[in-house]
Amino acid sequence: MKILVPIKRVPDPATTIRVLPDGTGIATDNVKWVINPFCEIAIEEALRIKEKQTGEVVLITVGESTWQEQLRTGLAMGADRAILVKTDTALDSLAIARILTKIAGDEKPDLIILGKQAIDDDSNQVGQMLAEMLGWPQATFASKVEIAPEKTSVVREVDGGLETIAFKLPAVITTDLRLNEPRYASLPGIMKARKKELKEIAADSLGVDLAPKLKIKTMAAPPKRQAGRKVASVQELVSVLHTEAKVI
Repeated sequence: MKILVPIKRVPDPATTIRVLPDGTGIATDNVKWVINPFCEIAIEEALRIKEKQTGEVVLITVGESTWQEQLRTGLAMGADRAILVKTDTALDSLAIARILTKIAGDEKPDLIILGKQAIDDDSNQVGQMLAEMLGWPQATFASKVEIAPEKTSVVREVDGGLETIAFKLPAVITTDLRLNEPRYASLPGIMKARKKELKEIAADSLGVDLAPKLKIKTMAAPPKRQAGRKVASVQELVSVLHTEAKVI
């Protein structure tokens, strides 16, 4: 089984994000970059399926040359090879989905697993767009995946609880938080990752429409939270909630 795992580089959740003064984006100096946490879950699930079924796990990301670092981390976790589609231009979800559709057509994977969303923009769009473009079944927000010869079943998290769906491969699955616990890259894995294939492809050479359909006009930091204050009694608290907060 060949599994394609798209990943994205995002700021470390522990990093303090600063918006540029002109509101055109975030300041990237002194920012630590990591694999999107949901993408790590996707890598882990692909590796577990490979360990049960045998096969190949191929990572792919779309970005600048520096994104190799995150691909190498995924290779150190156990992926077999990686593809970097190089572009210095920020692309929207639709352009990313189009690139992944082209790569999937070349690679012909049996399964594509990716994180349900990235923690930087929270779009939650690429998986659904990709499935539609490929004409494949999709299972989003997966919390359990079972691969069988005749059909694949996925337990997915929905507003009302859990839903189980079944379909035949090839398919697209997006991972939710409770699917698994990603492994750490071991020292032998890090050493092996240096010798694994990491192929670079220019995005412009794919013949894909990369024109953005979505434009971010401006960014702004959220307002600072006001400090709280102590009240002397329950009666005063009720009064403040009624007259000032107007919640009762």
